[in-house]
Amino acid sequence: MEEREGEVRWDGLCSRDAATRAAALDTIGQAVLRRSETIAPVAAEPPTRAADGLLVPAARDGLSEVLARLLMLSKRCPFPDVREKSEAILSEVQELGIRIPRPLGHGPSRFIPEKETIRVGNEDAMMHALFADSFATLGRLDNVTLVMVFHPQYLESFLKTQHYLLQMDGPLPLHYRHYIGIMAAARHQCSYLVNLHVNDFLHVGGDPKWLNGLENAPQKLQNLGELNKMLAHRPWLITKEHIEQLLKTEENSWSLAELIHAVVLLTQYHSLASFTFGCGISPEIDCEGGHTFRPPSVSNYCICDITNGYHGVDEIHASPTGSIPVIFFLLFKSTESVCEVEALMEKMKQLQECRDEEEASQEEMATRFEREKRESMFVCSSEDEESAPTRDVSRHFEDTSYGYKDFSRHGMHVPTFRVQDYSWEDHGYSLVNRLYPDVGQLLDEKFHIAYNLTYNTMAMHKDVDTSMLRRAIWNYIHCMFGIRYDDYDYGEINQLLDRSFKVYIKTVVCTPEKTTKRMYDSFWRQFEHSEKVHVNLLLVEARMQAELLYALRAITRYMT
Repeated sequence: MEEREGEVRWDGLCSRDAATRAAALDTIGQAVLRRSETIAPVAAEPPTRAADGLLVPAARDGLSEVLARLLMLSKRCPFPDVREKSEAILSEVQELGIRIPRPLGHGPSRFIPEKETIRVGNEDAMMHALFADSFATLGRLDNVTLVMVFHPQYLESFLKTQHYLLQMDGPLPLHYRHYIGIMAAARHQCSYLVNLHVNDFLHVGGDPKWLNGLENAPQKLQNLGELNKMLAHRPWLITKEHIEQLLKTEENSWSLAELIHAVVLLTQYHSLASFTFGCGISPEIDCEGGHTFRPPSVSNYCICDITNGYHGVDEIHASPTGSIPVIFFLLFKSTESVCEVEALMEKMKQLQECRDEEEASQEEMATRFEREKRESMFVCSSEDEESAPTRDVSRHFEDTSYGYKDFSRHGMHVPTFRVQDYSWEDHGYSLVNRLYPDVGQLLDEKFHIAYNLTYNTMAMHKDVDTSMLRRAIWNYIHCMFGIRYDDYDYGEINQLLDRSFKVYIKTVVCTPEKTTKRMYDSFWRQFEHSEKVHVNLLLVEARMQAELLYALRAITRYMT
């Protein structure tokens, strides 16, 4: 696949033909064993010890990266033959006296127990088809996919959109697409997405020098930095003048079609960073933080686990109070959570009855929107301290101090964006489709699936109409961006979304890098993890649409 991995080529493993995969696996196995045999005598010497007393891995000459890739394939490839052969190659390497890697972490998400996620190899036929499509297209089955698969209908639409944006014919060259993805993910310090697209960028022929910092990329991409930071943090500030600046910069100018492609990529990856942090996505097995060459300790977890806050299964059974038996504590929490679900369902029922009885005036509806918009400014997480991005990620963007700011801070007023004046359905969709054919259709399908997705359940309750709740979540996110629907009663939001839920929503949407497991656990405690993932899909798509509305309105104003 990548030249820097020498003789080892991975392309054939993505084939749907078993014979092609088998031939590729034989070639990979021979190349890995040849390289292993050249260093095996070194590995067989008395092992050296690092300062911390742990054995130093013997693998060198790029073999570590190859072995990590094989480990990932043995756990994450949807094709059983590839999983089995990758495991066999690793065993042969180990028999030569070379230490092989093992996975770190516990499944695709730090927030969701591994036993509650879909294990590769145990998926049903529909999920297997999605996994195979993803692997054949991207050469991997990533952790985002393994969490999104809770909702196969959405995942199918998401993968189709990703494939079109990154790999199909379009206005931008392939390496530009991945670099823009890196720029967008870096705005939220999302090293998970940055690492994935650094590998993809190099694989499609991108210049490694660009990865040393945005200042090393072409001026045309550097010019996109301003739009990137505004879209990510304060999209309401985007004007037609910003668009004009990009389209009229002589030899470094963007065409309208290129700009639409770039805007869709930026918004896609800003919102995907929200999903990554909102669902606690773990590092990929073959990336930094996803594996270790250190042997497991006697107690089945290593020093890395301790520093990451994992202290083994026993801590789950420790009494949280020190005196009250854990079973009583859990029963109390469970009863409290059940009451939370019942109370929410009762509120939905009462609001529906109020809707049927009377309708608020337009003036009252406008007042309620302004009140909710104002109140949303005071919703902030307790972890709301400034955090400096690491150099490793911040080099991919400029102005590291620029972040999310509420609208009316320091007396600044931003006019309300009325959907009745500019909407995705009536304006944005057709503009995108005209300048970047088929993408408007793909995005529209993705928005609709996320918004309308329902299994008519709420926690343990079945046959529940959740449309009111879904609309409240979507409209609350748009409200935080100043976007108003004239026909919606914003008084419903405070009835349906409690403070802990609002804190989670605002953090995931506006400053996703500050999301914590405690926030994830503290809202909707009795709901299934699949339902919390569904919430994240709503957050992702509502955020993306909000960013797009501001950017596309500015482009429309420039064009007229």
